[in-house]
Amino acid sequence: MFVALSVVFAAQTARAQTTIFNIPSTDVVDKSKGYFEFDFLPQAPGPANGASTIIYNPRFLVGIGHDVEVGVNFPIFHNGDANPSNFDYIQPNLKYKFYKNDDMGLAASAGFVINTPLNQRSGQATWTYFYGNFSKKWGKDGPRATFGAYGVAANNDPTSGPVSFIGTRGGVILGYEQPLGGPVSFVADWFSQKNNLGYFTPGISVTLPHSGLFNIGYSIGNDVGDETANYKNRYVFAYYGITFP
Repeated sequence: MFVALSVVFAAQTARAQTTIFNIPSTDVVDKSKGYFEFDFLPQAPGPANGASTIIYNPRFLVGIGHDVEVGVNFPIFHNGDANPSNFDYIQPNLKYKFYKNDDMGLAASAGFVINTPLNQRSGQATWTYFYGNFSKKWGKDGPRATFGAYGVAANNDPTSGPVSFIGTRGGVILGYEQPLGGPVSFVADWFSQKNNLGYFTPGISVTLPHSGLFNIGYSIGNDVGDETANYKNRYVFAYYGITFP
């Protein structure tokens, strides 16, 4: 159940967001800068019977120069009806912005995220997704669109060992950011396909003082049409992050 519901995270920064909600953007953390973020995703609505799933995800990023960032996420899936009640993961990640043209508002990047279970390893295995993307921004304070593709290296054959990924192992990534005035923007992103990554998430992003950022949105699984009374693949997605020093 938790593998089917899992959402992959690659961390974000204030103003220059290295993801929008779930998909990677073309931004990276500046050299010698660090970033900490905490995500909170309660399942909403919950199942008709039983406990709802809640996802907690602290994450860290650092810029190492040459338009490269590295980070690690620690998503925790909590459900009071499960035994154990927590399913814990570690997600090292890396991104390289290999092209940028600020005058034309263009950028391109590539990277990967590794997902490894920290407990319940007898029934789960490691999987990795790789991506490449391209973005176009119109004007200094205008909207930005991001598009690209992703592929997954994983075992999804239960006859050959623990399943590490469920669904199609590749697809399209799309994102859009639209300033609404002042510190507020409308943002949305989408991983295509019915799989571990497949969510559409629209929401609002607010830039805060002291290099902070607050986002709130609603993640809707691409398999929403397959939902039953006890399977609701939808989450409120809220996070606060801060860049330092």
